[in-house]
Amino acid sequence: MSLRAAVGGARRFVWGEVPQTKQERKLLLKIDWFILSYCCLMYFTNYLDRSNVANAYVSGMQEELRMVGNQYNKINTIFTCGYIVGMIPNNLMLQVVSPRVWLPTMQIVWGVLTMCTSAVGNVQQIYAIRFFQGITESSTFVGTHYILGAWYKTGELGKRSGIFTSSGLAGTLFSGVLQAAVYQHLNGHAGRSGWRWLFIIDGIITLPIALYGFLIFPDVPTTTKAFYLTKEERLLSYERLEERDSRKDVSHSRPTLNLFKRVLSRWRWYGCSLLFLISGETESFGSNNLMGQWLKTLTASPSSPHHYTVEQIDYLPLGATAFGIVSTLVCSTWTDATASRARWPVLVYMSLAVIVSSIILLATKDRSGLTGLQFVAWYLAGASYAGQATTFAWANQICADDDQERGIVLASMNMWNNVINAWWPLVFYPATDSPWFTKGMWAMIGTALATLGVTALVWWLERREKRRVTGKEGFKQGGGENEGGKTEVEMQKTDSREEGERHSYEKEKEA
Repeated sequence: MSLRAAVGGARRFVWGEVPQTKQERKLLLKIDWFILSYCCLMYFTNYLDRSNVANAYVSGMQEELRMVGNQYNKINTIFTCGYIVGMIPNNLMLQVVSPRVWLPTMQIVWGVLTMCTSAVGNVQQIYAIRFFQGITESSTFVGTHYILGAWYKTGELGKRSGIFTSSGLAGTLFSGVLQAAVYQHLNGHAGRSGWRWLFIIDGIITLPIALYGFLIFPDVPTTTKAFYLTKEERLLSYERLEERDSRKDVSHSRPTLNLFKRVLSRWRWYGCSLLFLISGETESFGSNNLMGQWLKTLTASPSSPHHYTVEQIDYLPLGATAFGIVSTLVCSTWTDATASRARWPVLVYMSLAVIVSSIILLATKDRSGLTGLQFVAWYLAGASYAGQATTFAWANQICADDDQERGIVLASMNMWNNVINAWWPLVFYPATDSPWFTKGMWAMIGTALATLGVTALVWWLERREKRRVTGKEGFKQGGGENEGGKTEVEMQKTDSREEGERHSYEKEKEA
């Protein structure tokens, strides 16, 4: 193999499909910089603001607000309820309101709510704030995956989704570090506890990033007016998707009744929603901060030989988050590098990882001499985060030929997962079950096995759809094509959407 071929292969593996022209390379560099910079910073603050409750809980909030029983779990459940309520409306708003306006506006609202949390006097006030925070924060994750799917080709998408998802994990990582530093240096300053300062600082970090989004976010290819893109680059931004990925519907228009009929008549909505509904629960160890609760309970137990400081309880669980970031980036890079863009192996990897982790924790329960192995198990469970980016990249790939369906499917995936999240921790991971969460360990094993089954189902349905499309293309080549040479998917598009797409295209040309 020549050096040039080796370098080309390395570039393709590290950064995805390499553009063939100088103009496309320049365009990709621009959208990588401006889209990913804002989306990653936005999601970083999203998870920073979301994770601070877990860190505050183990850093004095529980005692100061006199929280008892499962009140901590209720905070997460109420946040999840707000998240569910806002999920689909937020994604539909991206079809009506400019994403450049909507996403930063939601970010400002949740940043202000985060700072308000610093002034609460009881847990009931946190309940109210977190509900509305859930509504606003639900705009970020699915909204960004919708935007990424509108700008990137299939061979570019996995890696960008992985980078975006990792930024959220970095927010979780930074929140723990920040809480430990705040507790050490600001606890008691100006009469405020360290955990209260954490909410203030998180909100201050969030607001400037929202202003950055107002200035640079480019919307979607058919409506972008970004100052840093030339007229030729704006046209190229969606022409390259049509030519290389056969995406015929990259329009940005209001949803119609036909959209919902179209979505519900196909397997995609059902299959993708079921996939993340189940696989998303493999993240339960991290999302409920089980390791932090484990460390705190062991420290409080007189019979435990292990005692940890507040700073250690904030720091030590971050190993699982770090492993999650590494797993996400490696897996998303690998899936983009494969010729088939296969996403399913990542779901197999993370399912096996959480099964092994759960078995170790069950087998070593109450055995203090195996603490090192228990740490390994908690950290290994961080592999579950790798499935998040992969699952949404897979859904973007499956729905690439229908932009509006893609928006509904992505929102529904996250919505149904959060419907489960609303009650799942209360049943299987209540704070009263700390430190060992025995029910939760068995629930995790069952969840992982179910994930493997649904992954196989979605893989089979996708292959069946591809075979049918391939068969129809062969039929067309033999002279039996539909009027205009359209596939079945294209024939289902409404006249109003086609007219809207032509109008957007002609307006760009005139400009």
